[in-house]
Amino acid sequence: MHRITELYSEYPYLKDHISSYPWVSQGEGDLKRVHIIGLGDVGLNATLGLRVTGAGCVSAIGIYDIDKKLCSRLEIEINQILSPLGQTPYPDVVILQEEELFDCDIFLFCATKFVPPIGAEAHEDVRIAQFEENRKIIAGYAKQAAACGFKGLFGVVSDPLDLLCGEVVKYLHPDQIQGFGLGVMFARAAYYSAKRASDDPRFACFPENGRVYGPHGSGLVAVNSILPGEYSDAATGDLTGLTTSANLTVRALGYKPFIAPGVSSVALTIPEVIAGNWNDSARYLNGVFFGARNRLTSAGTEWENPPLPDDLFSRLQESYHDLDRRTHEFIDFI
Repeated sequence: MHRITELYSEYPYLKDHISSYPWVSQGEGDLKRVHIIGLGDVGLNATLGLRVTGAGCVSAIGIYDIDKKLCSRLEIEINQILSPLGQTPYPDVVILQEEELFDCDIFLFCATKFVPPIGAEAHEDVRIAQFEENRKIIAGYAKQAAACGFKGLFGVVSDPLDLLCGEVVKYLHPDQIQGFGLGVMFARAAYYSAKRASDDPRFACFPENGRVYGPHGSGLVAVNSILPGEYSDAATGDLTGLTTSANLTVRALGYKPFIAPGVSSVALTIPEVIAGNWNDSARYLNGVFFGARNRLTSAGTEWENPPLPDDLFSRLQESYHDLDRRTHEFIDFI
């Protein structure tokens, strides 16, 4: 039996942890300000969803995009989303000026320069194809965050988020960086498990004991169950294949898959991060941003750390080492 923290060994420059985590709630009524940069398909759905899920934990949602008319439209339309009697305290959506971008607790990078067209997936990994353009944009924001002494959470939503997190770590402390893409991978695995459960009991245990690990995309491991008595290597292989190809299934229909990512990975995950609750996201793990269930405490990141079957741990090691190789192929760490 093994534990996920066996992949961890602290880098020397990580010994000086940041002194506080202003994005973690200090109790009831402690509302956080969230800024969303990039209002494309995912950013728009994240903003819309957070308007509803952020009631009681988010004070305001700042939005910023190069399309100023879109910002004006969303400020009007999303602020018109109300409960029937208007009594729920949904956070206001406000348009940001550039100098206000990092006046927040949580900064969410949803911008993207290049979105591969439908059909490109037949020739290349569409997430990697986005990296070179998106890294230029995110590096500019990360430099700006460091220059203004930003102490909040820098959340990465754009693809490939695992590698883009690695770009941001050049400028900010790793404890400030989190990748938001694993939430939708868990949801996709749950979707396919539910479809298989009636015919195959190996999938029936996923809602309670299933997990997703690793990068958002190639290398992901969708586990039917982490319990030794329920874990199936074959079922995990099947579920992993279904989950990692879910976006391609939607693209094959002629649509870009952006609704579930904006809601599952962002709008439903951010409130859990604010509360210091368990969530599925990518955090810094020995040189890479690895996806697993985690939560933030006053001492830093706490990983869910149950004993894992040997076959499963072998899968996670392979995923980790592949991500480590790709990260250091594309990113020159300080």
